[in-house]
Amino acid sequence: MRKHKTLIRVLQAGILVSLLLFGYSNLTKPLPSWRNQELVIVIAQDSTLAYEEFSKQLARQFAAHLSVPLKIILTPANKVEETLRKRHAHLAASGFDISGKNPALLFGPGYLTVREQVVCNQYQRTPRNANELLDKHIAVVNGSNQEKALRTLLDQVPPLDWDSRKQRTVEDLLGEVAEGKLDCTVADHEQIEQMLNYHPNLAVAFDIGKPVRLGWAFPGNADNDLIAETEQFFTTIQKNGELNRLLDRYFGHNDRLDPLDATAFIANMESRLPRYRNLFEEAGKQINEDWRLIAAIAYQESHWDPLATSFTNVRGMMMLTEATADSLHVKNRLDARESTLGGARLLDILKKQLPSPIAEPTRTWMALAAYNQGQGHLEDARVLTQRNKGDPNSWVDVKKWMPLLNNPTHFSTLKHGYARGGEAVIFVENIRAYYDILTRLDNAANSNNKQHQYLLASTRDKPAFSLHLPEKHEPQIKNIRSTDAYSLFGRATSSAPSD
Repeated sequence: MRKHKTLIRVLQAGILVSLLLFGYSNLTKPLPSWRNQELVIVIAQDSTLAYEEFSKQLARQFAAHLSVPLKIILTPANKVEETLRKRHAHLAASGFDISGKNPALLFGPGYLTVREQVVCNQYQRTPRNANELLDKHIAVVNGSNQEKALRTLLDQVPPLDWDSRKQRTVEDLLGEVAEGKLDCTVADHEQIEQMLNYHPNLAVAFDIGKPVRLGWAFPGNADNDLIAETEQFFTTIQKNGELNRLLDRYFGHNDRLDPLDATAFIANMESRLPRYRNLFEEAGKQINEDWRLIAAIAYQESHWDPLATSFTNVRGMMMLTEATADSLHVKNRLDARESTLGGARLLDILKKQLPSPIAEPTRTWMALAAYNQGQGHLEDARVLTQRNKGDPNSWVDVKKWMPLLNNPTHFSTLKHGYARGGEAVIFVENIRAYYDILTRLDNAANSNNKQHQYLLASTRDKPAFSLHLPEKHEPQIKNIRSTDAYSLFGRATSSAPSD
């Protein structure tokens, strides 16, 4: 009997060792080739939403370029390099400083230049250099580009110290600086410009080092063919303008608003918006648009004042001309409901009149430009763009040429003549900024309404990207958290909703 028990224990021990060895071998087994199964890309989740969404869209387009399925792993910044070294991902689509020296990594082509900056609360004395940071309470995201930038200052100021925060985002830390919970943090200029719309009391102290070029990263023993495909992909999207369109979509409107405009807008969200929100929701449902876009237009036009009147007699919540109001059957422009529903119908008409090749989100931005200056002047701007070898179906290109509609050299050669084209560009970009603020600060997150392709981002729990189902010709995308990505045996155990 004793021998029998001993034999059972030996067998149990053998099975346990076998399981452990099996698990270890699978855990350390290199990721299957991206050609055979799927492309796995890791992205840092603790930057800003714009960076995260931009990285996902780039990853999505790269997978489409390769014609392979895509799986995205979201992980804290300090885990990205480890994920690559353990071959749990083929590449990292979060921006790495490609000039950095790291023998464990290879880098792809650069796609965005940023400046890392120390940012503090403007209501305290702003440090002028690294030495003046010694008495400051500083925190950065653990393992982030910002922490790497701070480390470069240690040669100049060895006593420099900071909190290295896990489970926090760059947005969180910028918010803590604005609230006075931190003296300073570090962020790049795109992140700061974006968050200035929410925290206008942030102030840039100084740059850390020189501007750096961001690019994708690969394990040191990465597939050379995959790196070559990456280089070809970025060459293609730089030449065809898609990279600029993506950069404009996620970062182009960040610095449009003056801090005072952003402050006033947020204040009006609390005081005026509740009175008119039902109207904007009604208008949105009427034309199948996000009510927050209608609200953003109304704020740009009238600051949510239904009695607003300009010196040119443009009147009401949506600032309609008399002729436009008549064409929309709006009898009283000073009636908030009539004006809002009329303005929404006008936007819908303008969007439907645009040529079919114009895709979202460009379709919405161009319709807004036409709302401001008229469809004819928008068409003139598209013609002018094409004459100058730009893409008339791209808002990024059209907004460069539209301001020249006030130049006689150009407008005299166009069908509809003079227009205040620069005003239309400001109009559109301001609405984009107001809309972005609304989507981030609106707690309801528009859960009951259809999601639209011009949506940038709403909340981290419900990012815009995950709400867009891929088209039939695009690769299948899975989006998982790194903590769920691999079990002991190296398999995916669970996933977030598919992108």
